[in-house]
Amino acid sequence: MDKGVDPVGLRIGMRKVYNRYRLTMIVTENGMAYSETLGADGCIHDPYRIEYLQEHIEQIGIMIQEGLPVFGYCPWSFVDVVSSHQGFAKRYGLVYVDRTETDPKQCARVKKDSFYWYQKVIAQNGLPE
Repeated sequence: MDKGVDPVGLRIGMRKVYNRYRLTMIVTENGMAYSETLGADGCIHDPYRIEYLQEHIEQIGIMIQEGLPVFGYCPWSFVDVVSSHQGFAKRYGLVYVDRTETDPKQCARVKKDSFYWYQKVIAQNGLPE
């Protein structure tokens, strides 16, 4: 993410939106793009995505503690999606889709480490200890 990552910016921006409209909020798409390929073990180990999501969810927690009405957070996206300008060069999802620009292969889905981490977040209704 060549423009940098700013989890606090999410909180600042959402506070500004809330102060203007006074409406309940939900984060519908928040995530990062990263070039990924299957590892030798057939897995995707993406600690960078877990760190990104954790830092942003922590900011959502602060907003809730401060009394802002935030009722949800959705990562971007569940599965790798085709980018309008980068195709499959960058990956966005919690589930890897095994294909390339020129070879659709079998389009096998592989759950990334971030999938299992976010599964715990959902089950616990909060960040893992």
